[in-house]
Amino acid sequence: MPLLRTSATLARRERRALCDTAILVGSDAPTLCGGWTARDLVVHLLVRERHPLGALGIVVGPLAGLTERATRRAGRADFPVLVERVRSPWPVPFGLAPLDALANTAEMFVHHEDLRRGSARWAPRALPRADEDVLWRVLTVAGRALVRPAGVPVRVERADAAGSATLVGGSGGPVVLTGRPSELLLFVYGRSQVRDVQVEGPDESVAALRAADLGL
Repeated sequence: MPLLRTSATLARRERRALCDTAILVGSDAPTLCGGWTARDLVVHLLVRERHPLGALGIVVGPLAGLTERATRRAGRADFPVLVERVRSPWPVPFGLAPLDALANTAEMFVHHEDLRRGSARWAPRALPRADEDVLWRVLTVAGRALVRPAGVPVRVERADAAGSATLVGGSGGPVVLTGRPSELLLFVYGRSQVRDVQVEGPDESVAALRAADLGL
């Protein structure tokens, strides 16, 4: 009788790992998200996934009041309860694995690293090549909008395999970012605490990219 093979998506594996890390570091642990604690980050994930109106305020400034109210409501429970609510995707619409992967691969990976790297004692992890391939595909699509605020041409190149992509074109020499897809994705999401990303290009363009408000 053949074995039934199952494989969770990267989004769902990172979701579970994020929750494990959150419990390990504790509610008040610092993260890479500005002044957010681990609790703030977990509540953000709950609002984004379970409160559609509140989630709108995350990306639409005039609706920020909705987000604030949803955040207060969502954050009333004890921290372990909040973490367990994040552990499984909300059934509608993220219960569908393909949609969950589309919407949450970058979200869960980046925020998991936000939790991991908030500690001064964090250590890099080696992701499987298949996971790096998934993050490369996310990077080459989502990265276009994420680096556009810099106003300079940007190209990314893989350090672990053959692959390059232009995120933003334009006249003049581009800024070339070289690294593993996981580190490159963190860079374009505005996390400056990354390792092994080589940044090359015209000095003014490099400075503009580093000074830009990257990410969402």
